[in-house]
Amino acid sequence: MIITLPDGTAKEFPRGATGMDIAMSISPGLARNALGIFVNDEKYDLSRKINEDANVRIVTFNDDDGKEIYWHSSADLMAEAIGAIYPGTKFGIGPSIEQGFYYDVDLPGDKRLTVEDLPAIEKKMKELSKLKSEYKRIEISWEEAIKHFKEVGDEYKVELLEDLKGQEITFYKQGGFLDLCRGAHIPNTGMIKAVKLLSVAGAYWRGDSDRDMMTRVYGISFPKQKMLDEFITMRQEAERRDHRKLGKELELFMITPMIGGGLPVWLPKGTTIRRILEEFMRKEQIKRGYVEVITPHVGNLEMYKISGHYPYYADSQYPPMEMDSEQYLLKPMNCPHHHQIYMMKPHSYRELPIRLFEYGTVYRYEQSGELNGLTRVRGFTQDDAHIYCTRDQLKDEIKGVVDIIRYFFDIFDMPLTTRLSFRDDDSSKYGGEIELWDRAQKDIREAADELGLEYTVEMGEASFYGPKIDFVIKDAIGRKWQLGTVQVDYVMPERFELEYVGSDNSTHRPVIIHRAPVGSIERFMSILIEHYAGNFPFWLAPEQVSVMPIGGNQNEYATEIAAKIEAGGFRVKLDTRSEKIGRKIAESEQQKIPFAIIVGQKEQDSGMVSVREHTVGDIGTKSLEEMLALFNKLNVPGAKRTDN
Repeated sequence: MIITLPDGTAKEFPRGATGMDIAMSISPGLARNALGIFVNDEKYDLSRKINEDANVRIVTFNDDDGKEIYWHSSADLMAEAIGAIYPGTKFGIGPSIEQGFYYDVDLPGDKRLTVEDLPAIEKKMKELSKLKSEYKRIEISWEEAIKHFKEVGDEYKVELLEDLKGQEITFYKQGGFLDLCRGAHIPNTGMIKAVKLLSVAGAYWRGDSDRDMMTRVYGISFPKQKMLDEFITMRQEAERRDHRKLGKELELFMITPMIGGGLPVWLPKGTTIRRILEEFMRKEQIKRGYVEVITPHVGNLEMYKISGHYPYYADSQYPPMEMDSEQYLLKPMNCPHHHQIYMMKPHSYRELPIRLFEYGTVYRYEQSGELNGLTRVRGFTQDDAHIYCTRDQLKDEIKGVVDIIRYFFDIFDMPLTTRLSFRDDDSSKYGGEIELWDRAQKDIREAADELGLEYTVEMGEASFYGPKIDFVIKDAIGRKWQLGTVQVDYVMPERFELEYVGSDNSTHRPVIIHRAPVGSIERFMSILIEHYAGNFPFWLAPEQVSVMPIGGNQNEYATEIAAKIEAGGFRVKLDTRSEKIGRKIAESEQQKIPFAIIVGQKEQDSGMVSVREHTVGDIGTKSLEEMLALFNKLNVPGAKRTDN
C-alpha cells in the first residue's frame, strides 16, 4: 500500500503496517515521541493496522492533536487510579480539554471527592504509570457492551451506549481498567511522566440540572517534569492576573445575583476603560469608511427564523416573549438587524461597499456552571460590522478587514496567528450553492496569501452560511485566545432577498462580510485586564495621575497642579486626605495609577513636583511642563514608555 506523508512524500508499506512502523521508518526519534497517527483524517492508535492507501499524519505532544490524545489517555489513567482507590466507582465521560482533562465520576455510597483526596490519586496514577500498561483497543458488539456495563452496574455507560446503537463500539483497556471509548490513545501509560490534579467540582450528568450530580476531577499531565513545573508557574501567574480578582480590587466591574448571573455591571473606572477602547476603535473604523448604527435589544422572532438563528441556536437563546399577538426575542445576533437597514431603500452598485458597524449588545443563555467573570456572560457587546459588497469587491474588502484587525491587536502587543475555517463534504451543515462556497474560499485564501498571513486550514469549521478567517491572539504570558473573525456570507443575501442594481441595470445579490475584530467587548476586557495584570498603559488607565500633598499646607498647591493636569486632558485623582504620605503612595500603587505626583513644601517653594512612576519608583523632581509633555506623548493608543 502507498502511504503519503504531510510533505507529499509517498512510501510503500506492506498492508497491515502500523503507525509505529511508519514512524520508525522516518526516524527513531519520531517513534519515541509519537503519540498517535491520523489516517485519512481519522485518529488511530499507533498500534492499529492500516490496510489501504492513505494520507497519514503522525502527531507528538508538540501538536494540538497530540496533546488531545495524550490528555484523553491521562483521563483514563486517572479513572483507573480512582477506581483502584474507590472500588465500585461509576464513570461518566472523561475527555481532554483545552489544557488537560477531566473525568466525571460517581463514587460509591455518599463519598464525595475533595481537593484533599487529590494527592492520593496522583500518587496512584504515578504507580500505575510505571507499569507501562498498554492501551489496548477492543472491538465489541453493541449487545456485548450493554451486557458488560449492566453487569458492573454502571448506568451512565449504559445510557451512553443507548445513543450509539448501530454504530461501531470499541472498548479500551489499560491495566485493570476497561472503558467505553472511541480512542485514540498513546501507546502505554509509561509515557505519562508528570501529573497534577488541579481541582474538583460538581457536574450534572450530561449537563442536565434534573439529573444526578457527579464529581468532576480536573487534571493535567506532561511527558516531562520540567513542562509541568512551567505550567504550574504559568498557572500561578494567571491566578495573580485573574480578571475577576483584579476587577474587584480595581473597582472595574461587578456581577451580583440581584441583577443576575452573567450580567456584568460596569463601574466608573471600568466604564472609562471601555469607553476609551470603543472611541479608539470607532475613530479608526470611521476613518476606514464605516458608518455607525444602533439597533434595538429585541427583535421580532420571524426575523430570526428567516436568518436561521432560530431555532438553529435556540438552546443558547432566551425564550421568546409574547406581545401584541407577536413573538419577540432578546437579540442573539446583530446581523439580521443590519440586513433590515440595508433593505430600507434600493441600492446601486455605485453605493457599494456599504460598511455598517455597531457596538451591539446581544444576549445568550449560558448554563450557570459555564459562567466565568467577563469571559462567559449572558449579555455582552460585540464590535460588530457587516459589509455589503459586490463579488468583485470581496477580496479587497477581506484584506481591509484583516488589516484593521492586525492594526488593533498590534496596539495591544498581542501577536496573531490565523486559521482559515472552510467547509467539509457534509452538505447538510451548510447553506448556499457549492459554487459560491468555492469562490468565497478561493477569495479568502488569496487575500490571506497577498497579505502574507501564515495560516492553517481547518476543514469543517466554517459557519453554516460561509467560510471565515479566525484570529488567535497570544497574551503577555503566552496564553492563546480566539478573538477576531471575518466571515464571508452568500446565504443571508438569499434568505433576506437583498439586492442591488448592477452596471447592467439588472438586480444582483450582494455578498456580506460579517466582521468582529475583538468579538465580545466583555471577553476582550477580561483578556486585557489579565494581559496587563491591571497595569494599564497610560492612554488606557482609568486614572492616569494621582496628585497628593504631603501636608495640609500644600493642599492649595496640589489642587492647582491637579487642575492644570486635568485641563491638559488627563484623568486625575486628587488626594487631599489627612493621611500619611506613605499610605497615600501605597494606595496609588495598589490602584496601579501610572504616575503619582507628590508635593511638599520644597516642591511648592520651587514650583516643581516629585514624581513616582508605577512599578518603577521615584523618578525625581520635574517641572509640571516636563510632565505634561510626557503625558501627551504617552496618551496615544499603543504609546510605550521608552525612557525614565
